[in-house]
Amino acid sequence: MPLTKDEKNTLLRIARDAIEAKVSGARAPAEAIESSALKSDSGAFVTLHRFGDLRGCIGTFASPEPLYITVRDMAVAAAAKDPRFIPVRPNELKEIEIEISVLSPLREIKDPKEIEVGRHGLYIVKGRQRGVLLPQVAIEQGYDRLKFLDATCLKAGLAPGNWKADDATIFVFETEIFK
Repeated sequence: MPLTKDEKNTLLRIARDAIEAKVSGARAPAEAIESSALKSDSGAFVTLHRFGDLRGCIGTFASPEPLYITVRDMAVAAAAKDPRFIPVRPNELKEIEIEISVLSPLREIKDPKEIEVGRHGLYIVKGRQRGVLLPQVAIEQGYDRLKFLDATCLKAGLAPGNWKADDATIFVFETEIFK
């Protein structure tokens, strides 16, 4: 079920409040949530951009927590725990743009032709290596289906084409994305 504009705005506010609290060393404000959609369990990714450049992105496919708690936790993780970046600093807060992707459940596919570029995100698992790319990455980078599969392999630390291996598993998911 799609989120309403108010629900999206609530999640964006929660994410921003949580990031600001983390960066300043304060506690995030407690939330009084009435929306059943925001209380449901769902996976989510929070992506941070600064001046159009990636500044952090962390997420989870599933969480036992309500969506609003998952978004709060992923926002803090994107700001402070993405190993590709130093933690967000106080002087950056006004420049941080927040993008939230609420995820559908994962669905394993056997035929890569099932992948719809721009609609599906990919999660590839091969042994202990795992890689995920959100649907918008394929659009932003101009990937076709095969380039998207190869880029997801690279994200997992695998060689391009490893998605074809017998022991590789490909999952797709959809997202509701908002900024």
